[in-house]
Amino acid sequence: MYVYLNNKIVPLSEAKISVFDHGFLYGDGIYETMRVYDGVIFMLDEHIERLYRSAFLIGLNIPKKIADIKIAIYETLKANSLSNAYVRLTVSRGYGPIGLDPDICKEPTFVVITNEFKNYPKSYYKEGIKLVIASVKRNLKEALNPQIKSLNFLNNILAKIEAKEADAYEALMLNASGYLTEGTISNIFFVKDEILCTPSVKCGILDGITRGIVIDLAVKNGIKVKEGKFTPDDLYLASEAFITNTTVEVMPVCRIDKKEFKVRNISKLLLTKYRQGVNGYVKEKKAEAPSLW
Repeated sequence: MYVYLNNKIVPLSEAKISVFDHGFLYGDGIYETMRVYDGVIFMLDEHIERLYRSAFLIGLNIPKKIADIKIAIYETLKANSLSNAYVRLTVSRGYGPIGLDPDICKEPTFVVITNEFKNYPKSYYKEGIKLVIASVKRNLKEALNPQIKSLNFLNNILAKIEAKEADAYEALMLNASGYLTEGTISNIFFVKDEILCTPSVKCGILDGITRGIVIDLAVKNGIKVKEGKFTPDDLYLASEAFITNTTVEVMPVCRIDKKEFKVRNISKLLLTKYRQGVNGYVKEKKAEAPSLW
């Protein structure tokens, strides 16, 4: 396995950073996760755009231009002979003395990790997955802007621990006002009274790229969508539910706490349409620039 570290590809055994890196010491950094289909990174421009947004919001200077980032990712995929993979792109504040002042770190650390993508069990899509609503609340958006895709994940990890203890795949978090926000690594959707509902960005969530695609697909297919404030009771009264993110795409839910769901038509339709959209995207990108793959 090879990793892109700062300005070169190195073997895994040499992919090391200092214990004084502020990403390690303080979670001071940002990241993006991407999925690669048949050699094409899905929604690459959108992910890089969001990376730069996160960097701006924490005052971090990314040490590479957009074109160089793309080259670094594709070089790492090529070095690992991967065409179906997931990519983790990380930029930390970098090496510096102990202390919170970001100016003591002179150069950010830039890392690209690629791994073979292994499909989720088919049963997850056929039968659904289990979720719980965690007691851990989502960070206040006024305290930590959820539009920052940050390395500081302790809030989510604590919720994930609750999910594991309940033998659930994912945990949903409420905000301080008791409204639904998102999962530890996903956005939540549910169908109530034939309307596809999902928490608004104003509730304190990351505006997931997959989330946005699914909303657009729903509208194009005649499904009414409502983004707003929802309580757990709204969720318990739903007829179906699913989560979204870059790797799971659209994954149905069979249970949330004690409420059971069946995998119904809207979840199935949106998963089908999403995958059709991915196939079209891959075909289009290959036609535009076949030299990249």
